[in-house]
Amino acid sequence: MRRLRPSLAAAACVASLLALVAGCDKDKKGVEPPAELVDLKPALAVDKIWDTGLGGGGEKLRLALGLVLSNGALYTAARDGEVVALDPASGRPRWSTDTKSDLSAGPGAGGSVVAVGTSDGQVIALDAATGKQMWNVTVSSEVLAAPLVTGDRVIVRSVDGRLHSLDALTGKSQWTGEEPVPRLSLRGTSAPVLARDNVIAGFDSGKVIAFVAANGDIAWQAQVTTPSGRSELQRLSDVDTAVQVDGNDGYAVGYQGRVVMLALDSGQVWWGRDLSSYRTPALDDGQLYVSTSDGSVVALRRRDGTVVWQQDGLKRRGLGAPAVIGNAVVVGDFDGYLHWLDRDSGKFVARERPGSTRISAQPVVADGRLFVIDDGGRVVAYRSGATAGR
Repeated sequence: MRRLRPSLAAAACVASLLALVAGCDKDKKGVEPPAELVDLKPALAVDKIWDTGLGGGGEKLRLALGLVLSNGALYTAARDGEVVALDPASGRPRWSTDTKSDLSAGPGAGGSVVAVGTSDGQVIALDAATGKQMWNVTVSSEVLAAPLVTGDRVIVRSVDGRLHSLDALTGKSQWTGEEPVPRLSLRGTSAPVLARDNVIAGFDSGKVIAFVAANGDIAWQAQVTTPSGRSELQRLSDVDTAVQVDGNDGYAVGYQGRVVMLALDSGQVWWGRDLSSYRTPALDDGQLYVSTSDGSVVALRRRDGTVVWQQDGLKRRGLGAPAVIGNAVVVGDFDGYLHWLDRDSGKFVARERPGSTRISAQPVVADGRLFVIDDGGRVVAYRSGATAGR
């Protein structure tokens, strides 16, 4: 099975097993450069609180190594095997554990467990308070999405289209769900999420499937994107982003497909809009924010999918997943910049550059602070103030 990934250029065709261009047009001779950043007079005060470096980043492999905040600790992981618990207030390590494995996904955290995945299909569980390893089991293939840790289960999505439920204390297999994988797909998988009694994940077939958490039975499935076109490249329709859950509603987006609103009790699609993305969207009370595969940031009205605004000033800059903090939407790019956009208008209000490495992972927001990790393993915390002139 060939596994592909989006590249920065987003305009040339597949050249190797580990290169994919988002929005590829093989008849196109030229490649448009990334949008140049215009000078910005900040309208929002942004202060760096702290920063720290883990090293061992996965920049070249597009690994799913990010941040998770749980039980008052900020957990992160590095490609070289290190898992670290940080104090969110200071950035100082509370503990650090060397798993001696090539990590590719995570961490996921919940209750007393922190879990990570590896390139050779290992799932490693650590004690959340001490970092001591609890168990290590091997699933069917590489893990490229953060495990879901919930109650007495660790739910893991592997790249071969399987969803594995493991006992949180022992790692013993409880059940496995599966969806066939097309011959060609993006490098990446949808992180599973919990919606009441179901575990929901997107698949490379363009479907979102809800599995009953207790036994793995399929509760419902919804077709988010439908493969179309003559070539395998044109028929890519992966749902590689986590479904965003809020109450009874879910929001999912697919590559070369649609963004949809789902009823979480039945999988019914309430509305859909053509849009392509391989990054998890962000939500606030009224709007959904999406980084598109060609580098736009789009705000959609949650109740009906109407476009509220679209910011095209970051085209072809390989955007990461957005996050909402205060009255701003924050998104990183391939050159290590963070961009703050006004939630009401989409206008740029601030910009920072914590480092020179791509920012792919979705920032974490808590207590008025923004926590960001770049693909090289640098973690930075910011606080943003009131918008100037208001």
